[in-house]
Amino acid sequence: MSWQNTLQEWLDYKELDPELKSQLMDLQKNPDETEEAFYAPMEFGTAGMRGLLGPGINRMNIYTVRQAAQGLASFMDTLDESDKSKGVAISYDSRYYSQEFAYESAKVLGAHGIHSYVFDSLRPTPELSFAVRSLHTYAGIMITASHNPKQYNGFKIYGPDGGQMPPVESDNITSFARKASDLFAIETVSVQQLRVDKLLTLIGEDVDLDYLDKLDTVVVNHDLIKNYGNKMNFVYTPLHGTGKMIAPRIFQKLGFKNFSMVAKQAILDPEFETTPFPNPEFAQTFDLAIEQGKKIGANILIATDPDADRLGAAVRQPDGSYELMTGNQIASVLLNYILNAKKELGVLPENGAVVKSIVSTELATAIANKYNVKMFNVLTGFKYIAEKIQNFQDTGSNEFLFGFEESYGYLVKPFVRDKDAMQSTILLAEAAAYYESKGKTIYDALEDLYQEFGYYREKTISKTFDGISGKDKMAAIMKKLREEGFEEIGGLKVVKSLDYLKQTLKTDSGTESTGLPKADALKFILEDGTWVAVRPSGTEPKMKFYIGITSDSDDHAATKLEKFAKEVSGWE
Repeated sequence: MSWQNTLQEWLDYKELDPELKSQLMDLQKNPDETEEAFYAPMEFGTAGMRGLLGPGINRMNIYTVRQAAQGLASFMDTLDESDKSKGVAISYDSRYYSQEFAYESAKVLGAHGIHSYVFDSLRPTPELSFAVRSLHTYAGIMITASHNPKQYNGFKIYGPDGGQMPPVESDNITSFARKASDLFAIETVSVQQLRVDKLLTLIGEDVDLDYLDKLDTVVVNHDLIKNYGNKMNFVYTPLHGTGKMIAPRIFQKLGFKNFSMVAKQAILDPEFETTPFPNPEFAQTFDLAIEQGKKIGANILIATDPDADRLGAAVRQPDGSYELMTGNQIASVLLNYILNAKKELGVLPENGAVVKSIVSTELATAIANKYNVKMFNVLTGFKYIAEKIQNFQDTGSNEFLFGFEESYGYLVKPFVRDKDAMQSTILLAEAAAYYESKGKTIYDALEDLYQEFGYYREKTISKTFDGISGKDKMAAIMKKLREEGFEEIGGLKVVKSLDYLKQTLKTDSGTESTGLPKADALKFILEDGTWVAVRPSGTEPKMKFYIGITSDSDDHAATKLEKFAKEVSGWE
């Protein structure tokens, strides 16, 4: 059916939500945007479904959310009754329509006799992951667009282990959702009736208390916090999001008394009025925190994104300014601290393991090697880290110590199976206290790592491909890079070429398997250890180009990184 026919169906539907109907009238004034909203249904990526709010089958609205929930419900209908009866945990962030989408999901699930456990107000994504595990539900739904601007929202599905739904199950859910092609015919049950039928339970403080108790176990050295916690002075901002619900409570519980929140960004505002891009990797999100930090002489500034799964940080320098750290830098400092602290306390396991994505810093590998801890590399997407954790537990082969992605996501303890900014906030505050006890800052600790292992630098270049043709353009670029390959990049020989879609690793000696699942990604490793990777984003209309280099000096590292960034920027 053409997009014009699909549009007409929406126009003809007499019971169309009044607000969406009004938006649809305005949308038709722009033919290109109208076509984009109706030409194809939304897709599930590495972290679920995410898109612009508005009318259309390619937009986030109550009807597309119902369709996604219908996909999950139909999939759960195929399960044994013992699994289906476990139900679904549901949480949501501070965005427009998030609470509405959460209840719309429950209304669809209820029509299939599936019990929903819905948080009584917004909660972080990692707490949703925890709730799935804590309540032993079969699945979880998180309504969030993570760090995207206010125009977006999203729908993430979690599996029984609390990790994002694995590819096979996710594909099945998508297939069932597509079969529900008549969005206006999806059956729902009112919230009131769900309560009468005992198919909807509100959760909140009961789960919060359990989660807070588990967060307490993230601390490696409680005596350190007892002695130095009050000496740490830091600023925290939840960027108008869910971190506000948990972070202050855990700070107080652990003994970090001298923290302050950025008041204007502690308002649960779906407009994200103070920061149009509520992403802790962007410098602008720290403007208010820096202003507040300078007033009180804060050692460190911490920001979490609206659904509190990502964390960014800035550290005070001797001149009073604040230096932002990259996700790779934060991860490296956290990893070094946790391994060193465990070693000092005599609790570093012999079979310890760290897991990172294939596009994250190799400095972490050098650190792990120093402590005789094994490093595992997985595809981009935290569900792959969650799968590795489950494998460790099932086989007893390794003890998970830390996992991270370069995109500001970290996990310390596996009671959550996704990025957890609440956990990493705790560990970062503890690490800051440790280095304060040594007369150092977190940034000093990073410089020490560079002095010991070399100056590792990484850069991610994102290119946006909006519109109907965007996906085709990205596919064409990947096809060209895959077919042509590289003999050399930046004047250096390519010694390894990894094609994760073909699952091949090519060297001069021949071809072998990557040992990883299929993914549309390429990686090239050069003779001096420099590496370059490229992949289309699974949740946004973007291609991401990653570069990792190492050098023996800071200046040379910066020059070298920019040289490769300039070359990679021309890959089209």
